[in-house]
Amino acid sequence: MPDYQNLLVEEADRILYVTVNRPQALNALNQQTMGELAALFGKDYADRRDLTGVLLTGAGDRAFVAGADIKEFLGVAAAGSGEEMATRGQDVFFLIENFHRPVIALVNGFALGGGCELAMACHLRVAVDTARFGQPEVNLGIIPGYGGTQRLNQLIGKGKAMELTLTGNMINAVEAHRLGLVNYCLPAAEARAKAIELLNTIGQKGPVAIEESIKAINAYYAGSDFVAEAKSFGRASGTKDFAEGAAAFVEKRAANFKGA
Repeated sequence: MPDYQNLLVEEADRILYVTVNRPQALNALNQQTMGELAALFGKDYADRRDLTGVLLTGAGDRAFVAGADIKEFLGVAAAGSGEEMATRGQDVFFLIENFHRPVIALVNGFALGGGCELAMACHLRVAVDTARFGQPEVNLGIIPGYGGTQRLNQLIGKGKAMELTLTGNMINAVEAHRLGLVNYCLPAAEARAKAIELLNTIGQKGPVAIEESIKAINAYYAGSDFVAEAKSFGRASGTKDFAEGAAAFVEKRAANFKGA
């Protein structure tokens, strides 16, 4: 089994259990973690047709993935490479979205920013009833850059996607279920079992049919404009407002945006 620094990977009964393992940082997505996700879905397990599917979750009980690593973002802003970073992140999440077996996100806590985007890249989402979801990037003077502006639209529709993106507000798991952002909202004791049940049910179906179904459903959304999102992310990440917003987040103070 490949060796990962920030992912815990186990395999049992044809299910691959993947845990983002940075609990001290609420499992925030740094570039090391993104690289390991790319390797797992794009190379290490890309040809494993014997798998039933993948259960993806976060370590601990506080966060699925609380977002991207803001300190790394500060470096991106200084380097002026926001668009490139967004495109790389989108490419990683495309590997998950287009994986040949179902990937179920078990959302066991905060799924914010890049964490919400990661959950949305999975084929199905089962949420613990204490989970929280949101795209709070505007609080930092930036926008979702890993597919959030596209997949949130697809899952809950333009009106609520616009509201959540523009306000940066969080919603609870019950509301996420009502909106269609998650497939199931269950107590912690039941959520993992439900995710495994779904994978086992799918595993009884024709493997080729499952793979082709994933391809066909994803094809419907192939026209979504992820390129435009990456360009907008790049423009926003080059502003003084983003530098101020990210600094304010790290320093735990209110941001003083200037609109530049």
